[in-house]
Amino acid sequence: MYVPAHFAADDATVRDLLDRHGAADLVTVTRSGPVATLLPFVHDPDDGPHGALLGHVARNNEQWRLPAEGESLVIVRGPDAYVSPGWYASKAEHGRVVPTWNYVTAHVYGRVTWHDDPAFVEDVVRRLTAKHEGVLGGPAPWSVDDAPRPFVEGQLRAVVGVRVEITRVEAKVKLSQNRPVADVDGVVAGLAARGDEASADAVRAANAHR
Repeated sequence: MYVPAHFAADDATVRDLLDRHGAADLVTVTRSGPVATLLPFVHDPDDGPHGALLGHVARNNEQWRLPAEGESLVIVRGPDAYVSPGWYASKAEHGRVVPTWNYVTAHVYGRVTWHDDPAFVEDVVRRLTAKHEGVLGGPAPWSVDDAPRPFVEGQLRAVVGVRVEITRVEAKVKLSQNRPVADVDGVVAGLAARGDEASADAVRAANAHR
């Protein structure tokens, strides 16, 4: 990944992204070529020397049956948004501005192992459920135990677990850090006016030290 110094992510930002992201793309290289699946992961920083990402795929998904060659890749994304040059104060000053795209992403490389084991899968399902139900913040978050046990066991047999043991991470936080402060203020205002508070908050946080 191309990461200019002013867009480099520190360790805390990477950890937050891995802990809080939604779904990500798992890409494995096989003899049949690259294969990809979008799926949610839970990050376990204590599983292996550099942590691991844990998830599951449908049993009918052929990706788990195709041996991965070398490192695999998980593409994790944070907020992203189109940035209009019309939001920049610089536009009125000199007009030398162009559109761009703001985004937060991490390329997580690692070794993939598949786990056709109901106990492994159930643990992952429970951890994923706790993670995402916790974000909802409702008074009665859904639990795996809310469903009948025979139904749960049937669902577990329909999926296969995946573990990506992390070997390295390349991350980029491109959130207008290369723009003058007045332009950053314009980006925040433009994103907020469009209703994209997540991207606006990300730009604020990335430029808070300026």
